[in-house]
Amino acid sequence: MTRKEQIEIAENWFLKQDWKAFPFQKQTWEAFLQGKNGLLNAPTGSGKTYALWLPIILQYIRSNKDYKFKHKKGLKAIWITPLRALSADIQQAAERVAADLGTLMTVGVRTGDTSSQERAKQKNNMPDLLITTPESLQLLLATKGYDKIFESCSAIVVDEWHELMGTKRGVQMELSLSRLKTVAPKMKVWGISATIGNLELAQTVLLGHNTEALNNSVLIKAKINKKIKVESILPEKVDSYPWRGHMGLHLIKEVATIIRGSKTTLIFTNTRSQCEIWFQALLDKYPEFAGEMAMHHGSIARETRAWVENAIKNEELKVVVCTSSLDLGVDFAPVETIIQVGSPKGVARFLQRAGRSGHQPGKESVIYFLATHAMELIEASALKRATKEAIVEDRIPYLNSYDVLIQYLNTLAVSNGFDSKIIYDEIKATFCFQSITPENWQWILNFITNGSQSLEKYDEYKKVEIDENSLYKINSRKTAMQHRMQIGTIVSDAVLNIKFVSGGYIGFIEEWFAAKLRKGDIFIFAGKKLEFYAIKDMQVYVRKAGPKKTAKTVSWMGGRMAFSAQMSTLLREELYAVNHNSLSPELLALEPVFTRQKLESCIPNENEFLIETFKTREGYHTLFYPFEGRFVHEALASIMAYRISLLSPITFSLAYNDYGFELLSDQEIDLQLVIDNNLFSTSYVHEDLQQSLNATEMARRKFRDIAIISGLLFTGMPGKFIKTKHLQNGSQLLFEVFRDYEPDNLLLQQAYIETFEHQLEEGRLRQALERINSQEIIIRKCQKPTPFSFPIITDRLREKLSSESLAERIAKMTASYLKV
Repeated sequence: MTRKEQIEIAENWFLKQDWKAFPFQKQTWEAFLQGKNGLLNAPTGSGKTYALWLPIILQYIRSNKDYKFKHKKGLKAIWITPLRALSADIQQAAERVAADLGTLMTVGVRTGDTSSQERAKQKNNMPDLLITTPESLQLLLATKGYDKIFESCSAIVVDEWHELMGTKRGVQMELSLSRLKTVAPKMKVWGISATIGNLELAQTVLLGHNTEALNNSVLIKAKINKKIKVESILPEKVDSYPWRGHMGLHLIKEVATIIRGSKTTLIFTNTRSQCEIWFQALLDKYPEFAGEMAMHHGSIARETRAWVENAIKNEELKVVVCTSSLDLGVDFAPVETIIQVGSPKGVARFLQRAGRSGHQPGKESVIYFLATHAMELIEASALKRATKEAIVEDRIPYLNSYDVLIQYLNTLAVSNGFDSKIIYDEIKATFCFQSITPENWQWILNFITNGSQSLEKYDEYKKVEIDENSLYKINSRKTAMQHRMQIGTIVSDAVLNIKFVSGGYIGFIEEWFAAKLRKGDIFIFAGKKLEFYAIKDMQVYVRKAGPKKTAKTVSWMGGRMAFSAQMSTLLREELYAVNHNSLSPELLALEPVFTRQKLESCIPNENEFLIETFKTREGYHTLFYPFEGRFVHEALASIMAYRISLLSPITFSLAYNDYGFELLSDQEIDLQLVIDNNLFSTSYVHEDLQQSLNATEMARRKFRDIAIISGLLFTGMPGKFIKTKHLQNGSQLLFEVFRDYEPDNLLLQQAYIETFEHQLEEGRLRQALERINSQEIIIRKCQKPTPFSFPIITDRLREKLSSESLAERIAKMTASYLKV
């Protein structure tokens, strides 16, 4: 069968579905059947799945002429998905093509949700097409004889590559691919990505640094003009002094109107707590939505989430309040409208969510942006422009993630064992470990066999042994079992299942929240009011609470999201536009804010950097406006405070948000003096960061995750997890041992590198300082707080006051400041 005949089969199959193949789908079929590797970039809902399932199955047909009658057993292709929730749709697509083309191919799923019986069945008889996650793939590599399982595999597809790249799961995937390329030499590697800026780099990271796979590869970009309609939900009135705090609930009436006018609506929130609050608020205010509305987030029971997903498909629900748990690929054709509550802090995330609406080729996506406070309307305007101009963030890949490498080597040692020379050559070809030195490699081998220099007296850290064939192996059954249970790179606080005293599982909450509950406390979870009864065997037992009792909403760690670099740039450009009168509807709505800002201070131009000072009864306020995002501002505020204190002894209180930061002191700063003394210098940034922030404490916290991923700490057996505080104590002890006795320990060094590069974003901080140095410094001595400063001040007050007293205080402050 010629390649032309194969492609005709694919085109005819499309015609039978009443579809017409896009050029990018034909290009992918052609490239795959030519034996090429590649990365496919296409928008959500454009048919990416069929672009690769079809040639995979056509290749099998070509290699087996009697495919309709004789079946060649063995694994033929692997499809990697970052989310278990996507596997059902991917499986349906594969089964549909395999059956329609008359093959006898089987399709299987292997994720954390797969039953032990199904796994045992797969061990003896693998499906032809396997859908799995990065973690489950590593578990297969931890199986004895894995090389025999994978040797017949001719293709691997990594779906949603943009979600994995730039994370340690992405590193885990790079390492898996490095091994599979050797075990299955005929295997083609393909990635699928929707929203990503640096596509060429993404292709290199996926296929390997300077590898044969990369040299024989293509990058296919779908030229589809996906229509995305972005509408902002504008408030009737914008306060001159904007402040945070309403969760956007003041616009609940407008949201209800959109819901009623749409067949199906997804309301995206940024955190699980916000999801719970919005669901409850809609239900309380509009009880008629009961029965037509559901909630979906990652802590709700899997069965409930699956029911919600099916109910959307079957058009049984009118509205679902959700989080990023519904960001990706589940095929929701009926969804008509998306509402984004609060800024998603990034263009890619916004586009991904917009794509959930009109999730079919040629359909328009409709997304409404609901600003939770006035200043977010600037972000709404920036996102609108980014959507129009197709501006998307880059993803920055990890380098030298030694904790992931150590876990991977233990995985290979648990199964067949590994030859250090072969594996070194393989990992050296990955993007992440392209610069690994023979000395680093030897240190890692010593670490897994002897527990590193400072732990060599303790047998529990000597996990790997070298046999007579020079293979590195784990022979201890206990060590092997513990390792298999802890494979993965997602580290979070321990979670406890929530169960009714009368029976029935609801979901899970984090240990730190559960630890604060007392018997009789009421909290809201999954839209239900629950009364806490007891914690036993890592289970939180609850009863249904009465409707009249007041309740707290469950909260989770890690709620704050950071601005991307592209989003920061867009935000500044929108703000500069205010001075040129080229205003979007969102910026026009902010006219009262801008008018008052110009009256009290100014709005900077692109070549200006604004600093404001004023005095209140709290002290002397100095505010800086880099518009670089909260995380960069946290580091910048600390550096500025430290550098000023070097010139004269002074103590500061720091506050920051996404737009700027505040230094509050009991004495006035001579700003011109400190600016003239290299306040914004890019020299000694790293050293000043170490001095101004407790970098050691931050690295110590980061080290806990590294210790868990590398297997230095064991998190416990199922149902008997080790408490978070005990893990923290254990990791702190190891950190201090390495710091005091083994400062060149690679894991210790990694903790510091990740703290500066990923948490404090030192690279972006340097770029911000370089930009400020190139701008004219505008110092405005103001009589009172300005609209730009007001959200930062109220954010600081929120930490001290209850919501009621905060609202009263802000009302008084606003009335006072509005007096001419």
